[in-house]
Amino acid sequence: MTTLGTASAAPGEIDTGRLDVGESRDGSPIGLPVAVINGARDGKTLYIQAASDGDELNGVGVVREVVPQLDPTELAGTVLVVGIVNYHAFQVAEHRNPIDDTKMNRAYPGDKNGTSSERIAAATFEAARRADLVLDLHQGSTSRMINEVRVRCGRRHRMHRECLQLAKVFGCGHVIDQKGPDGQLARVAPSEGIPTIDPELGGSVGWDDESIRLGVQGVFNVLTYYGFLDGDVQPEEQTRAKSFDQYGSPAGGLVDFQKELGESVSSGDTLFEVTDVFGTLKARVTADNEGIFWRSRRLPQVASGEYVCSVGKNVDTY
Repeated sequence: MTTLGTASAAPGEIDTGRLDVGESRDGSPIGLPVAVINGARDGKTLYIQAASDGDELNGVGVVREVVPQLDPTELAGTVLVVGIVNYHAFQVAEHRNPIDDTKMNRAYPGDKNGTSSERIAAATFEAARRADLVLDLHQGSTSRMINEVRVRCGRRHRMHRECLQLAKVFGCGHVIDQKGPDGQLARVAPSEGIPTIDPELGGSVGWDDESIRLGVQGVFNVLTYYGFLDGDVQPEEQTRAKSFDQYGSPAGGLVDFQKELGESVSSGDTLFEVTDVFGTLKARVTADNEGIFWRSRRLPQVASGEYVCSVGKNVDTY
């Protein structure tokens, strides 16, 4: 019998339930939605979580599609799922936990007696530590971004090769291989010996069908390659960037992008122009280095110094 919160499944069974993470302001219990898919045959354990940032919904869309397709009688090993991590932020469609104004993916490994976010991080990290592989499903918040996977352990980490291979198997086509900030699950879990990646499934308001489709395919790639499901997966070559150049606006006004997401960029290429409301050019911003146009703001209006876009650089393939 395998349990996660109130979900409990014998071999060949599936169950859903709730994972207790504390109480709300009126004293009612808070439970994260969880699922256990316990395979009929022995095997590895995969942990999947989504929406550690409350407005990043594409991962929730992936979970909604993947779980009904998993037949535990055909599965080797176990899949543990937390469908919504940042409970409070999800309820109000915000990025950060409004109870403690915290970005959840900076709170790992958590503290079971700590703040709201630390308690949620502790409970979900306890589940993640039971796994052989971890998928922490994200997106680029509500900005515009290509579909990519992030390897966050750092290139000198003892688990880097395993994390990079997991990213290749997931197979969004693009990988960011850059050490992440402290407190990220994809930083902390590899230090426990668990290969972990951070798929960033595009960027959208609400969710995006194509990003969800790629995420679903990525999960099944992992399930097949690592032996949870029968079949064969040959990982495809990925385009990897090792860092970002980020660009802000030198002037206030309206942004007109000169590059499309995923397009190659050469040093000196115009990335965007800024005009006033009457169309008069106020600024033109060019690329410092060659790379790939990776991410951009969604709304056209900017103040001076405000973030506009990012270019992935130090690009290769693997």
